[in-house]
Amino acid sequence: MMNILKKQLNFRNVSVLFLIVYFAVFLFYPIYKAFAGSLHDWNPLTQKYNYIGWENYRFVLGDKLFWKSLTNTLFFTFVSTVLRLAVGLALALMLFSRMTKMRTFFQGLFYMPTVTPMVAVSFVWMWMFNPQFGLINRFFHLDINWLKNSNWAMIAIIIMTVWKDFGYATVLFLAGLMGLPEEVYEASRIDGANGWQTFKNITLPLLKPVTLFVTITSLISYFQTYIQILIMTEGGPGTSTFVISYLIFDEPSSTITLGRLRPLRSFSSSSLPC
Repeated sequence: MMNILKKQLNFRNVSVLFLIVYFAVFLFYPIYKAFAGSLHDWNPLTQKYNYIGWENYRFVLGDKLFWKSLTNTLFFTFVSTVLRLAVGLALALMLFSRMTKMRTFFQGLFYMPTVTPMVAVSFVWMWMFNPQFGLINRFFHLDINWLKNSNWAMIAIIIMTVWKDFGYATVLFLAGLMGLPEEVYEASRIDGANGWQTFKNITLPLLKPVTLFVTITSLISYFQTYIQILIMTEGGPGTSTFVISYLIFDEPSSTITLGRLRPLRSFSSSSLPC
């Protein structure tokens, strides 16, 4: 018995030590290097670091494009996360209903966009948003130049992103619904609760762990969004779809030196704990 406990204790200690080393090497050290680099003016050709203190931060915080990108990032992240949760939960409830047949088929159908490469999805939706022959305008009888209109470009990217990612939330919510105790629902029916009362007072509270997980993973993912911006709009029209990640990768070829990008990378790295 003592030998088993010792083995379990040793395994736990080794596991904890491995996690500490892993996070130190692949998370904390890169964040530290990004922060330290942000206090220097870096010339990649000569590999020289000149200490300039907080000058890079003053430059970035005084840059209008940074604040525009930050605003766009927060808007995109918040709206996409809310829509992903809403659509995912609604479809999970539909699949969980006893009236829905071929549940496995619809699970696979809804999850398929999630495993499709973002590059391929972005090109397909570029075609769908085309103002001349795109399916969106034709189907809904609209006349909108989605990706060339600063009022609609970000909305178009959000629509595409939610369409690609809602299946992930649907599968998780459905798994959560299937794990809820039936006795609780029987008690609610005996007490005379209607469908809305059951959903609000029983289903939603019991799904809190799943909702929290989907919310956190969505926030982390959407805060890093880049590929669909690069392919579909390249930050345009103007700067209407610039986000922090796109600003980081775009600016070295335009106006900001690599040293001045370090505050942005430090800020971005500190927001990606997972």
